[in-house]
Formats: sequence, structure tokens, C-alpha cells
Amino acid sequence: MSEHDTEQPTTPAEAVEPIEPQEAERILQQAIRKRLGDDWDDEETGWRLVSSHAYMARLTRGRRNIDFYVDLLGEVTIEEKEISPAQETGRLFAWMLLLGSLLIALALARIAGLL
Repeated sequence: MSEHDTEQPTTPAEAVEPIEPQEAERILQQAIRKRLGDDWDDEETGWRLVSSHAYMARLTRGRRNIDFYVDLLGEVTIEEKEISPAQETGRLFAWMLLLGSLLIALALARIAGLL
């Protein structure tokens, strides 16, 4: 008989005690402050909260994303990477829309005789 045969089997519910969403959110905020400083959400720092919920947050600044994940045991994982191609494409479309709107506004002002 091996030593593994004598161990008492545990059910998954007994092995894992998941943390509550409020606790995960508190851990998440602490991890963000530890990594980026207490004033990370000031406009001057340049960090923007793109997406978040109790167990995850994505912040972006310039061409960098930082993802914070809190698992059900309260462990924090931080991933830092460049912006995704979808974000790059979205930014390009936003600039094109802005410039197109400006050109249309100038054309309408010219037609109305304001320019």
C-alpha cells in the first residue's frame, strides 16, 4: 500500500475557499497602488482605467497596458504589455473620425460663408 492510499480525499469545496468580490476589489486596489503609486488615477500621471471588475483591472498609458488579475484565492498577477492591434486600430479610426469631422465642419462653414 502506498502513502497516497492512506490520505483522506478532499472535495474541491473543502480544498478551496474563494474570496468575496469585495475582498478581491480591495486586494486589486492595493496592488495597483503598490505598482503605480497612490496618485495613479490623477490626470497628470496619464494612466486610464480601461476596464475593470472586482477581480480584474486594465490600465493604459500611451502604448502600454498593465493588467491586474486577482484569483479566487486572493493572489495577484500583473501583466505588462504593448497595446493590442485592436486598440491601435481603434485609435486610428478615432483620429480619422476626428479629422473627417473637422473637414466637414470647415466645408460647411465655408458654404455658409463664415470662412
